[in-house]
Amino acid sequence: VQLQASGGGLVQAEGSLRLSCAVSGRTFSRQTIGWFRQAPGKEREFVGGITRSGSTTIYAHSVKGRFTISSDSADDPLYHLQMNNLKPEDTAVYYCAASFLATVHAGTGQYDDWGQGTQVTVSS
Repeated sequence: VQLQASGGGLVQAEGSLRLSCAVSGRTFSRQTIGWFRQAPGKEREFVGGITRSGSTTIYAHSVKGRFTISSDSADDPLYHLQMNNLKPEDTAVYYCAASFLATVHAGTGQYDDWGQGTQVTVSS
């Protein structure tokens, strides 16, 4: 399974960005997609995740109410992370990842395939 994240960039505080994650390959084997981020000098942290059906989404407390994860098309899966009311502390490289597990998990070890990451920078 290959994942390609895109849509990052520079935005002012309180602005919005929409990241996308294209998934290809043996997509039927991956049940959930997670979004993570890693700021310089910090560990990679869970942002949110969605089940393959799109029926369940889970968010980290720090982004709940500001970020929304959605999915398009079962044949060529495309997952989006809509980020609103961005804050400077949201600055990080954002990654999407795919897991065999049927439920969303926050641990990086639960994910089997990772995209290359896309930089998000929020200026104050």
